[in-house]
Amino acid sequence: MPPSHLKCCFAACLVLFCDAALAEDTPAAQTSSVLLPQQKTEDTPLYLHADHIEGTANQQVKARGNVELQRNDTVLTSDYLQYTLDTDEAHATGDVTLQQQGLRVSGPELRVRLADQVGQMQQPVYSLTDLIAHTQATALTRKIRGAARLLDFEGKGQYRLKDATYTTCPVNNDDWYLHVKDLNIDRGREVGTARNAYLEFKGVPILYTPFMDFSLNNQRKSGLLAPTFGTTGSSGLELRLPYYWNIAPNYDATISPRIMTKRGLQLGGEFRYLADSYRGILNGEFLADKATNTNRWSVLVNHQQNFAPGWSGHLHYERVSDNNYFRDLSNQISITSITNLSQEGGVNYTAGWWSAAIRAQKFQTLQDPLAPIVPPYNLLPQLTLNANRYDWHGVDFSFTGEAVHFDHPTLVTGTRVSAYPSFSMPMANNFAYLTPKFGVSQTNYYLDSSTLPNTVRTLPITSVDSGFYMDRNTRLFGRNYQQTLEPRFFYVYIPYQDQSQIPNFDSGQIDFNFAQMFTENRFAGGDRINDANQLTAAVTSRLIEPDSGLERLRVSLGQRFYFAPQRVVLPGGVPNASTSSDVLASVGGQISQAWRAEAAVQFNTNLGASIRDSISANYRPAPGKTLNLSYRIIRGTSSLDAIRQVDISAQWPLAPRWYGLMRYNYSFVDGRLVEGLAGLEYNAGCWAARGVLQRIATATGTSSNSFFIQLELNGIGRLGSNPLDVLKQSISGYVNTNELQNP
Repeated sequence: MPPSHLKCCFAACLVLFCDAALAEDTPAAQTSSVLLPQQKTEDTPLYLHADHIEGTANQQVKARGNVELQRNDTVLTSDYLQYTLDTDEAHATGDVTLQQQGLRVSGPELRVRLADQVGQMQQPVYSLTDLIAHTQATALTRKIRGAARLLDFEGKGQYRLKDATYTTCPVNNDDWYLHVKDLNIDRGREVGTARNAYLEFKGVPILYTPFMDFSLNNQRKSGLLAPTFGTTGSSGLELRLPYYWNIAPNYDATISPRIMTKRGLQLGGEFRYLADSYRGILNGEFLADKATNTNRWSVLVNHQQNFAPGWSGHLHYERVSDNNYFRDLSNQISITSITNLSQEGGVNYTAGWWSAAIRAQKFQTLQDPLAPIVPPYNLLPQLTLNANRYDWHGVDFSFTGEAVHFDHPTLVTGTRVSAYPSFSMPMANNFAYLTPKFGVSQTNYYLDSSTLPNTVRTLPITSVDSGFYMDRNTRLFGRNYQQTLEPRFFYVYIPYQDQSQIPNFDSGQIDFNFAQMFTENRFAGGDRINDANQLTAAVTSRLIEPDSGLERLRVSLGQRFYFAPQRVVLPGGVPNASTSSDVLASVGGQISQAWRAEAAVQFNTNLGASIRDSISANYRPAPGKTLNLSYRIIRGTSSLDAIRQVDISAQWPLAPRWYGLMRYNYSFVDGRLVEGLAGLEYNAGCWAARGVLQRIATATGTSSNSFFIQLELNGIGRLGSNPLDVLKQSISGYVNTNELQNP
């Protein structure tokens, strides 16, 4: 949902008076407490307390000294109160205060007709405790305060304030104020309207609007959102002024003009819709780019729908005008590194233990001119069938099936039909398990090629998975732990079959890691199934705190042993005659309450050296304090597949209310900065300011520089370019200081 245009919560509690009048003769009284009679039997009674109370039958009630008028949770106090029965008017003077549900409004004088709620309060000063976040452990609140020259009660739920102010800063802190010449509150529609409003920060007016309307209850409301501005090296100074259109409870749209001094005006829009059976987003952008003299655009359609019980469908279409669209116009590395944009649609059916789907999928490949890649195959179409029956006559049954036509403008095309039924028999107790499994993979290829024949591949696949769990109580470093020992063995047998005449539509080799060690096939996709006569052996030991269940230390070691050479390879690959795989080792855990560390090594026994190393550590002693360190090496055969990078990021308090922000991700192989970030954040309690410089690699040999500066006023919104998404993505564990109890 969109951010609030203006939060003016004090008006939400201004309905403070009830219908009540004296209907019967009330004799004069001098007492400290009186129950005022009700005009209607359904009215809630009013209780009046004072040092002195007197009244004239059917005319007036007067109260002096520590006057308190109470109804339910509404309390009115004053030095003097006069209530007139004929006019139903209450007149309070001398230190008048109204309190209700966290709201407090004070002034020297109040006149109001209780029944129709028409009246005035002179020079009101208000404060409101606002609940902005709540968890099971804590409730985060914010106090709102302000004043006005005059508060008019204009009927039930209708209020008007003249020359009003609004701030979330504490008393004696006037860093910022919203000044409003005329503020109208409509509680019936939950809408506020401000005329001639300006925002003052540190005594300087920074934003003015002749008219604005806003939601009183944080619900969606049409109107201008806070503008954002910033600068990037490729686009220059930027200004974005979004407009939010609340079309209906389940439809809305955001229109976002974006002015870039080096490129021109970009028009963007997003339309969202939601119904009981479907939901979706439509997004589009257009830019007549004066830097490239081309029209540039992007389109995104994302739709999901449930047609009937078990039936569902989806449509996802994404396309941009050119290869450099994201690299030129985005400042997030997760977007600038996008290579393939998916365009697909499909229908799914689920019936308990089995499901079926049909889809068509194409891609737009965004090429880096200095590092081009081969675009993936299009699936036109793909049909899948999957089934899983557990404990079916004492065994588990699984089936995966697929029929897909692969299309490509330059490579071999064809159709692949595959089926893989399998049966397994899990056997387990509280300390061990054994799962034998047998299946047959059948694949048929029908190729549109004069050089490659149609092929049938049939392979039986046998595996046995087993493991043990043992533990004991131990004491280390003066503390009690539960130590586990968890060995695991996984045997796979698949006979060799020559697959060199089968094209590679979608297969690739999976990185060797602990998860891949316990799979049947080292290839992803369906065009290659490895031959295997191999045993994977691994062991894991953990130290666990028995009271909290916290894993303080975990050590794992594993290796795969081959009883026959691995002959199935990808095109251009070389068969592996080694009798064993690399050794994998890892160690990690929650070393202390603040420190967590991980280290992993992939050691090649043939070379007698490690080929992959990584080490990382995270230090988080408290929210708002985070330090992330990592270093990884992949020793490839060339600079194209070698990696040696260091990555350091942090958010840390430098002084009271001051926080430093940074990330340094450097590639030693490429001799360049992958991402660099430096920033400062200041939190004054009722406002925060942050400035961030960022440099990211967008393509081979090119980088983009961005500058963000943002002012966040609690209870109003954010002004400037928004770096929060960048900070959350670049600094793991980053916390907006406004979410901290004691920044």
